[in-house]
Amino acid sequence: MPLTSPAHQAEASRVEYKLVLVGDGGVGKTTFVKRHRSGDFEKRYIPTIGVEVRSLTFPTNYGELTFNCWDTAGQERFGHLREGYYIGGEAAIIMFDVTTRVTYKNVLTWYKDLERVCSGIPIVLCGNKVDCKTREVLPNEISFHRKRSIQYYDISAKSHYNYEKPFWYLLYKLTGKADLKFAKEIALVPQEVAVDEAQMAQYNQQLEAANAVFVPDGEDDL
Repeated sequence: MPLTSPAHQAEASRVEYKLVLVGDGGVGKTTFVKRHRSGDFEKRYIPTIGVEVRSLTFPTNYGELTFNCWDTAGQERFGHLREGYYIGGEAAIIMFDVTTRVTYKNVLTWYKDLERVCSGIPIVLCGNKVDCKTREVLPNEISFHRKRSIQYYDISAKSHYNYEKPFWYLLYKLTGKADLKFAKEIALVPQEVAVDEAQMAQYNQQLEAANAVFVPDGEDDL
């Protein structure tokens, strides 16, 4: 469905996209989705493939854009079910836990699953729990996204740190609208923790420095 111009946003119909959220169990996928106030109120469960679907709506200068977010809801262990919830995916978030190195090592498996079923969709890689003091996967060690030409963000679901960035990036890629903006503040539940702003600034500097370093094709840091 084509998007209207900002001048005609009032006439825009609600546009929906299927977003697949994947990653190891316990990395914070469900918590991340439930930070959005609408997530708890529009939950649907599809028991045949063990998936919870939450509709997250974002008001933008091009009208309301909605992600129907398919969360594996702890069913990662049922590997044979994965293909069922990938089919029809239009965008994806791969999440790992920066305090648990093995969850980063497994990013490649999730990426290959996505590419096998819905190749070419926009993907964002997110390192969650950056609010924790026990970070194991440091910013300068994260290069998977550069080798696969996908976007990466440090995030903290419980503090809302960078919460909106993965959604904005995916909507930008899906709509092709470089001037896409959220029309108002995203409705989130109250944050549970606070991040150390100085630490986040340091992480950002490390990410920028790492992104400036050339990574040869085929080299794997996982």
